[in-house]
Amino acid sequence: MSRLGFKSVVYHGDLCLGELDTVPVSEENFQFPNNEIRIHHLSTQSERCYPLSILQTISSFSVRCKLESSSLVEQPNLILLHASCFHEVKTAVVLVGEEEIHLVAMPSKQKKFPCFWCYSVPIGLYDCCSRMLNTRCLSIVFDLDETLIVANTMKSFEDRIEFLKVWMARETDAMRISGMSAELKRYSEDRLLLKQYTENDSVLDNGKAYKIQMEEVPPLSDGHDRVIRPVIRLPERNIVLTRINPEIRDTSVLVRLRPAWEDLRSYLTARGRKRFEVYVCTMAERDYALEMWRLLDPEAHLIGLKQLLDRVVCVKSGSRKSLLNVFRDGICHPKMAMVIDDRLKVWEDKDQPQVHVVPPFSPYFAPQAETANAVPVLCVARNVACNVRGSFFKEFDENLLRRISEVFYEDEVGILPSAPDVSNYLMNEDVGFAPNGNSNAPISEGMNGAEVERRLNQLDEKHISDSSSTHVAISSPELGSDSSQLLASTMAVLPSQKPVLVGPPVRRDSSSSDSDYEMKRRVSNMKPGLDSRSQSSGQPPVLSRVPAQFSSMQMQPQGGWLVEEDIKRVHITNRSPGSAQEPDSAKSDKLQPVQNPLSSTSSTSSTIPPPHATQVKAEEMHIEHDRQKQNLPHAFQVSGMSITY
Repeated sequence: MSRLGFKSVVYHGDLCLGELDTVPVSEENFQFPNNEIRIHHLSTQSERCYPLSILQTISSFSVRCKLESSSLVEQPNLILLHASCFHEVKTAVVLVGEEEIHLVAMPSKQKKFPCFWCYSVPIGLYDCCSRMLNTRCLSIVFDLDETLIVANTMKSFEDRIEFLKVWMARETDAMRISGMSAELKRYSEDRLLLKQYTENDSVLDNGKAYKIQMEEVPPLSDGHDRVIRPVIRLPERNIVLTRINPEIRDTSVLVRLRPAWEDLRSYLTARGRKRFEVYVCTMAERDYALEMWRLLDPEAHLIGLKQLLDRVVCVKSGSRKSLLNVFRDGICHPKMAMVIDDRLKVWEDKDQPQVHVVPPFSPYFAPQAETANAVPVLCVARNVACNVRGSFFKEFDENLLRRISEVFYEDEVGILPSAPDVSNYLMNEDVGFAPNGNSNAPISEGMNGAEVERRLNQLDEKHISDSSSTHVAISSPELGSDSSQLLASTMAVLPSQKPVLVGPPVRRDSSSSDSDYEMKRRVSNMKPGLDSRSQSSGQPPVLSRVPAQFSSMQMQPQGGWLVEEDIKRVHITNRSPGSAQEPDSAKSDKLQPVQNPLSSTSSTSSTIPPPHATQVKAEEMHIEHDRQKQNLPHAFQVSGMSITY
């Protein structure tokens, strides 16, 4: 052991590069196994972000240790490794168990070369997050039922209709009866459509006949068969009729898509640029979930067919949703992700800050809830996602990249700035409309059979309690937009009034089944289930100072990787909510090419990413959502520094 710490021998493959001393940065005294640093590979090149900024964003431990040479004899191979990583914007990766230890080549005030800072991350996480940060991309996770869709089978329609009839027979309040009658009518109309589809493979809607269209479902893997489904789409009404098992008519389902889904989907895929990597996390059965997502993303623009089995995550009933489970195999860090869900408490406690909670989609109980406000629910979600992405990368560029460009090997690790976190930019919505602003508001839930029976037996007692809480229990056709807040609060006060999804109503929370889980499981189990799834250098490079600044220059997007952050101001009216769009061009600085000292040919060069690789505006929006109005910064530009020798 040296005066600095443990002395470790460095290998790249079978080649011994020399010795480095481990310098502790905390009481942990991190040590490499057997005092050997065995470099497995070099990371992929980062196009616009310093490796230190990427690792500071995704690592749980910050810097684990420092490495420097105390040898009196020059070690050219280690100097060459350091120069290569520094010039090519790469890290040297050491595999230790289930982790990668990344050696980050650092500049030095005292010209202590070679010198590295070391970070540890789960295997594969660095490459995935490096790609996302370089392309200005985050992750978004969607729930399905009551967030994006509501689906019913004939059985669930009949159960709800019967339940409403019994309730209406015992009700005395005229307004309640009117509301339940309107709800019953909506259920009956959709049940008739589903009955026609199930029996005749066609429906008659408003005097117009619609026949099934056979839609091919491509096999998702070698173990899957090609499936042809009979589908009827009624786009004007946001209704799709499909059959989970094409061979069994009883698996027919009527699906209502939430209004403004197309606006949200268009934002996520505008002009072929990926603003978010999309995932699905649901408590539904897998076959059902895959079909529901296919209806939402029929052209597989949001999730590619090859990724679908990994990105549609089905959680067992009674379990809680977790971002670590969604991002298994290190494909994204949770603080680079946001969630769109109608329930908060179904998520692990540590993930709840990442959740943007939307009101449950209730097209039968409260159809006015989607249109009463100036901005539809999913347009609000789109604008929130737009704001989150713009704010995240604004802080990443202005705070993290700028300050990291001034960090030297000799500096204390405690001076490193904190990394941005998506949860910092999720804002509360109007408490009268969405549950984000009221932590004490009850979660709207369904009921199981025993609870229905108990409620009917105790109807008189419950009616007194309900009457004292609110005068309006169920949506009425006569209710106007001024009643939207009262309607939303009513939905929270009387959770049992909310329509069920597929199957008997079951309470959905962290300790019980998803409300539609059992029926979906039975529906999909009626068919066989789908599968779940080196040159030497004469002189050491001069790295003793922070690289000089670039001059501001225009840069054309190269290879489609450059994703502009600008978003035009969104003017939303009651009639036309609009969409969050980004401009086609943005001012940016040209990345300076530098010669790679380890390249096999002298013509090989790599682009070095200054923090101001793009002159980026903050994502901005102007949302007229009742009294809510947001004005985000118009533009920002981060000055940075290049890497030179």
